[in-house]
Order: sequence, then C-alpha cells, then structure tokens
Amino acid sequence: MTSPAELLALAPLALVAGLAMLVIVVDMIRPGRDSLVTAVAVIGLVAAIVVTALVWTTGTRELFDGAYVRDDLTNFLDLLFLSIALLTILFSPDYLRPRALPMAEFASTLLFAISGAMLLGASRDLLVLFLGLELLVLPGYMLAGFAKRDGFSTEGAIKYFLLGSFSSAILLFGLALTWGYTGSTRVTDVASYLEGVVAGNQALSPALVMGLALLTTGAAFKIAAVPFHYWTPDAYQGSPTPVTGYLSVGPKVAAFALILRLFVEALSPLKGDWVAIVVVLAALTMTLGNLVALTQDNIKRMLAYSSIAHTGYILVGLAAFAASPRGSEAERAGLFGLLFYSLAYAFMNLGAFGVVAALQRRPGVTSQISSFSGLGRRALGPALLMTLFLLSLTGIPPLAGFFAKAYVILPALQAGGVWLPLLAVIAVLNAAAAAFYYLRVIIVMFVQDPPENAAGVSTGRAMGVGLAATAILTIVIGVVPTFVDITQRAANALLAPL
Repeated sequence: MTSPAELLALAPLALVAGLAMLVIVVDMIRPGRDSLVTAVAVIGLVAAIVVTALVWTTGTRELFDGAYVRDDLTNFLDLLFLSIALLTILFSPDYLRPRALPMAEFASTLLFAISGAMLLGASRDLLVLFLGLELLVLPGYMLAGFAKRDGFSTEGAIKYFLLGSFSSAILLFGLALTWGYTGSTRVTDVASYLEGVVAGNQALSPALVMGLALLTTGAAFKIAAVPFHYWTPDAYQGSPTPVTGYLSVGPKVAAFALILRLFVEALSPLKGDWVAIVVVLAALTMTLGNLVALTQDNIKRMLAYSSIAHTGYILVGLAAFAASPRGSEAERAGLFGLLFYSLAYAFMNLGAFGVVAALQRRPGVTSQISSFSGLGRRALGPALLMTLFLLSLTGIPPLAGFFAKAYVILPALQAGGVWLPLLAVIAVLNAAAAAFYYLRVIIVMFVQDPPENAAGVSTGRAMGVGLAATAILTIVIGVVPTFVDITQRAANALLAPL
C-alpha cells in the first residue's frame, strides 16, 4: 500500500497533471474567459511550488521499486520547471489575446509538457526516462505550431517534429541495447554492470558500445548540440514568442536532467571514455552558436543561436565532471556549475523573450532587430530590462550570467590535464565574442532613432509581474547564498549513489 509519505512525494507531479486537466474543464464551463484561465493556472502553479518546497523538507523517497525518486535534485528541478511554466503563463496573455489564440489550450498543453519534464527529472529507470521525455516533447511540437495560420510556425513545428522524432527513435534504440546487454532498466543496475566492466568482471560488447553511442547522439539532439542543432533556429523563429521563450529553456533544462540521470548516474563508471566526446561537443556548440549569432538580424534567430552557444557552456560543466577523479572537488564543482548555469540561464533568457513578446503585443511588429530601434526613447522600462538580460547573457558582473560562467569555467581549470583548461579558454573567448551581438541590440535601442510613427510599448499586469520577477532573479541569483545552497544540495544528491 502506498504510504502518505509516498503520496506526498508524488504530489507536485500529480498537481501539475491535475491542473492541466482543470484548465480544460474551466474553459469548458466558462469558454473564452482567458483571464480566468490565466488566474487558475497561476494559482495552481504557485500552489505546486509551495507543495514542492514543503516536500523538500521530508527527505529522499524512492517509489515504484526505485524507478521514481524524490531527492534534492528532483526538488530542485521541479521548482525550476514550475517557475519556467509560471513565467511563460504570465508572458502569454499579452501576446496570445491580440492574435485570437486560445489561452486555455496553450496553458493546458504547456502544463502537460511540464509534467513530462518533472517526470523526467525524477526517473531512475530507462523506460520511465523515455516516457517522461515523450510527455515533454509531444506537447512541445503542438506549442511550436500553435499559431497554425502562420506558415513560419507550421514550418518550424514540422521540422521540430521530424528531427525530434528521429532523435527519440535513436535514443530509444540506445536504451533498448543498454537494457538488453546490462539486463535491467534500472539506472543503478546499469551503473553496477558498468562497474563490473571497468573492473574486468564483465565484457564490454560492441553492441553495448553502439547503444551508448546512440544514447549520446539522441541526448545531443535534445539539447541542440552541434551538429544536431538544425531544428532550433526555424522552430524558435516560427513559434509564438512566449512559446519560443519556453522552448529555449524548458526542454533544454529537461534534456540536461535526462543527461544527469543517464550519464552521471548510469554511465559514470565509463566517464573517462565519454569525456572526449563531451569536450568536442562543448567546443563546437559554443563556437558555432556564437559565430552564427553574429550574423543574424532577427532577434529570435539570434537568441536561438545564442541558446545553442549556452548549451556549449553548460556542457563545460559536464566535461569537468567527467574529467575529474572520483570524489574530487572538481567533480562536484562541475555538476554544481551545470545546475547553476541551468538555473541562471532559465530566468535571464526567459526575461529577454518576455521583452520581445511585450514589444510584439501589437500584431504586425516583426522580430527584426531593427524593430528595437530607439526603444530607449519610446519605452525606457522595457529597454532597460532588455539591457539587463542581455548583459547577464553576456556574463557581465555581478549579474547571474557572470556567476554561471564562472561556475563552469573554474571546474574545467581545476580538472587539469590538457583539454579541459583549453576548453575553459575557448569558453572565455566565446563569451567575449558573444558580447558583440548582445551589445549590438543595446546600441540599436539607445543610439539609433526610432522608426517613424513608432508606438510605445504597453504591458499588461501579468506581463509586468513576469518581467519584474525575471529581472529580480537575474540580479540576485548570483549573490544570494540560498540559490547556491539549493544548487549545491542538488549536485550532492547526484553524487550520493556513485
């Protein structure tokens, strides 16, 4: 029989899934009441955040014979996913309502996707990991094509669906081979088998090597690492702007949750063998992402390639973990840097897309960088907020982006050797290169003249609350010890079973 403590451990996930269905029921009873739907979704997500914070105090719980775990990492990821969903909901009404896009369908689809992300972050079973991944990405395809009358949205959604389906199939083949040759779907059992391989007690068959290669390829697709990134710019540009903001952070953080559960917990005995792959992926991803972003004149495509570059920075933390000896401080610091970067990036990038959505409240405003011309003179508040988010993405102290980059670069230096310090240098050079395209937008806002007949920027109450929250978090995440402490606890939870 399921105990009350186990029911409490499942409560955050159950609340979000129930909230997704409640939104649909509310819309059926009171159709067309977007304000009511928004209020229900916001109140429900705030309640889920409170419940998750309360559950965190109850300690670690394993359910379903260890397939689902409620540990510090699960709680950290759940709070992050719920915050992403809450901010996306707050940013959406100002954009969706003028375009006659239904808020209820948007909110319920988003909540189902978030429930998949939460299941993914808590899974310690290969099959449950795949189920959580599919529950995350299938609603994501629908959100990408949410503006179904827009040809760009449909095109981006089709590319996202096709490449996403291929990557899911590749990942599933890898999971099947791993299951077949280790004899279990449990993450801990896979790790035990690979420990035997390292000790010489088990043979590393070519088929298992192929399975691990397929897992790596599938995971690289999900985080949009180079050269598996081709779907990202078109999906981001075509999607409604609030959806683009969500796609840039929600699925990315969830995919890194998959990598943490799979590579850090299951495949850590072989981490010395896959560290070279991660180093190459990190270097290619951050370099190509930044170089192509320099050439973009569309703010959503620019932020799409910027998102690819930030994936490379996060991979530096994973590389530092893989290159460090077991139990070393650099190993722990690498995981901490990966998680802290995910936390900081989520809020500063969502904030940037929130400003873009506010600028596009009037239908007809394009996402060209030229549409930001003279924004500092016609809407000083949004211009200052955009400047804050772009400076944080650049890595200017004392904003969250600076600490995020420091926390992934320093472990790479601590790991030693030849390749990790070189990767740290590449990360620093890429951060300097990224400043050119971020600062270009700031110059356009404050130096160039506004277009003729350019209107001001007005924001609704929900949009204003969302922008204020992301701005405050972008400023305080790096300097308030609480955020460092909870991230450290999440990293320690990952290392506990190793």
